[in-house]
Amino acid sequence: MMTFEPLLDAPIAIQIHVAAVVPAALLGAYLLLGPKGTPRHRLLGKIWLVLMVVTALSSFFIHQINMFYGFSPIHMLSILVLFGCWRAIANARRHNIEAHKRIVRSLYFGGIVGAGAFTFLPGRIMNRVAFDGDETAPFLVAIAIAIALLWSTSKEIWRRRRLS
Repeated sequence: MMTFEPLLDAPIAIQIHVAAVVPAALLGAYLLLGPKGTPRHRLLGKIWLVLMVVTALSSFFIHQINMFYGFSPIHMLSILVLFGCWRAIANARRHNIEAHKRIVRSLYFGGIVGAGAFTFLPGRIMNRVAFDGDETAPFLVAIAIAIALLWSTSKEIWRRRRLS
């Protein structure tokens, strides 16, 4: 049974983080799957990048995993996300679309999908929100995500082969 109580009881930094990353995940999926280069894509892409920056910045105020003076390896990912957002914009402005696409995909799959998967591990807040603390459900979801990623990757590979 899903419950938002653990999230509502969480520190404000976590609430801001989740409030930015959830729409970033949804909007990012839409942008990756939808038409590119349109005015709508550019506008929604800017909104997505702002959401990613808010997500990364808010993570610096989350210290649940205290490994080194309140910080953990996830904060290194946040630095990479901030740098990646800047590079995505710079490459789009230079019309280096291949680099832009590569960076945005990395931001989405590494910064949202990859990092997000860890938030559903047992003992974490999102595990309690989504699975009410269930220990096995997150692993079933991880398997489903892995299958979906493999399917989408193979679909892209086949599409590229048909174009060449």
